[in-house]
Amino acid sequence: MPVTSTETGTVTTFGSGAARATPDLMRVTISIESRAETVSAAYARAGERSDAVVTTLRGDGVRAADIATSGLSVRTDTVWAENRERITGYIATTALTVVLRDVGSSSAATQSGIAPATVIAHAVDAGGDDVRLGGLNLTVSDEEALLARARDAAWDNALAKATQYATRAGRTLGPVVEITENTSMPTPVPRAYAVAAKSAGMGGSPEIPVELGESELSASLRVTWQLR
Repeated sequence: MPVTSTETGTVTTFGSGAARATPDLMRVTISIESRAETVSAAYARAGERSDAVVTTLRGDGVRAADIATSGLSVRTDTVWAENRERITGYIATTALTVVLRDVGSSSAATQSGIAPATVIAHAVDAGGDDVRLGGLNLTVSDEEALLARARDAAWDNALAKATQYATRAGRTLGPVVEITENTSMPTPVPRAYAVAAKSAGMGGSPEIPVELGESELSASLRVTWQLR
């Protein structure tokens, strides 16, 4: 509800608005988990598989700056037998955070021209059974532009309300006295938009479609105008 004051001659309204965009940035976590009888063997195997994955990603056009090691560990592999824990080997794990750009283009391809699902499938092939996919995040690279659209929508909403109330009161809007803003972070909104490419007839892991959905930013504000 609007807040009006005859003493100060003001009108205050609340406006809200939202803007949506197809994500164009994908972050995926690709991990390697290698088991062996010794620490050195497990560590070496994880390194080899990780190198293979990175080489494949680079071959698919992913920039070196968009591939980062985000985890590295070695732990014991144990089983419970004869009322005690026994060490059966060692597990070396390394994780890569990979950024795929321009995934929301009309061709559903990354900056290199290869579909994101294809890039991921190639990485899985390169790492073999040691590969683990730990997470995927879709975002909009230019969030400021999306937020600007949400702000415009919120302003228009507040202005329309204030204009209506001022007109009904036989007044017109004067200068703005105060603006208070609230914004929210992007949230995914389901949308049927697959980025998996059709099979090219090559061997290897089948591609799993990745649904881009939409990212949404919302803004709300409180605006006070003087009345004339």
